[in-house]
Amino acid sequence: MKYLNNLPRGDIMKKIIDELKKTNTYINTHISLEDNFEKLLNDKDFKAFILVLDLNHNLIIKNLSKLKTTFNELKNCKECKSLLVCKNNLQGFVYYPEAYNENIIFSYMPCKYQKDYINNNKHKNNIYCFDVNEEIKNAKMSSIYKDEVRFEVVKWINKFIKSYESKNNGKGLYLHGSFGCGKTYMISAMLNELAKKGVKIAIVYYPEFLRNLKSSFDDDFDFKFKKIQTSPLLLLDDIGAENVTSWNRDEVLGTILQYRMEEKLPTFFTSNLSIDDLEKHFAQTKDIEDKLKARRIIERIRQLSNEIKLVGENKRK
Repeated sequence: MKYLNNLPRGDIMKKIIDELKKTNTYINTHISLEDNFEKLLNDKDFKAFILVLDLNHNLIIKNLSKLKTTFNELKNCKECKSLLVCKNNLQGFVYYPEAYNENIIFSYMPCKYQKDYINNNKHKNNIYCFDVNEEIKNAKMSSIYKDEVRFEVVKWINKFIKSYESKNNGKGLYLHGSFGCGKTYMISAMLNELAKKGVKIAIVYYPEFLRNLKSSFDDDFDFKFKKIQTSPLLLLDDIGAENVTSWNRDEVLGTILQYRMEEKLPTFFTSNLSIDDLEKHFAQTKDIEDKLKARRIIERIRQLSNEIKLVGENKRK
């Protein structure tokens, strides 16, 4: 078959197939596939599956192995109860055939559980989180622990959601109080609820964000900084727990707050400190002018948020 060397690649393959068709190997293989197909048709479910596809006989024989895979995966789906027990090759998907230009194209199609998972989690594309745990990322309004202590906060949150949906941005919330009483969870649940409605949000553990920002390269720094500076809704979690420097107070926080104040972007804070105590915290550097600079930061926080104190049982015990 040396003459094949002078032919284009497509012609070479055609010649090889033509030569193979003259051999017993090709004939025996084709006969074997036909026999296998006839045996499979004894299974009434497989026969029904083939009839539904409405494919010509040669296409079925040519793709018999793949079609059998599809049939087995669809059978798995009938008995499946959740994604966690999926038996298919690719979890949550079925290897499914479609007729196209006298051929069959196989692709992975999501099952009903995968579709539900996608629908229930697509809002996460609207969420930017920095150093927060899974509980906070998945916080839900329905899971907020409701009692007399939290009544004022829950009432404020529900009012904010309705107001924001009516395009009335308003102020955010500065929520402070005892350790572990659910401050971060409550605000995160509210933000996640709005993320489900298509709103872009950012939830940032502030002390770690500052440490990470300081060690970032230029491009990385700009991305992280702009991400939280411009987010339509922002939560700065545990503000007041960071070590204060003139750089992180004035250049980072001051710049972020000034921008958000000018653009009227609702901003939320959680802290163990009241706003008055936070002012003292920001003044604790060696610079003699720091009391004035701390006051400027606090004025921006007051412009951006309403203050509520939450004192409750530590839920982290």
